[in-house]
Amino acid sequence: MRIHVDMNRCESHGQCVFAAPEHFSFDEDDNLLVVEDVPADEAVRAAVREAAAACPVRAVTLHTDGTAA
Repeated sequence: MRIHVDMNRCESHGQCVFAAPEHFSFDEDDNLLVVEDVPADEAVRAAVREAAAACPVRAVTLHTDGTAA
């Protein structure tokens, strides 16, 4: 599973950061930083799915093998 964030849509609400802080964070200038590769651990994947669902502007999408998850 890979994470993609459409930075043109992202408004830095931070819901993804709260849901999955190991994969989403902000730098000192409030730019979103993303760890794109998600390990096979189901608990981590569940947190990342929650982060994608929590995005109020739907900027976060998840992909597996080239397709949306």
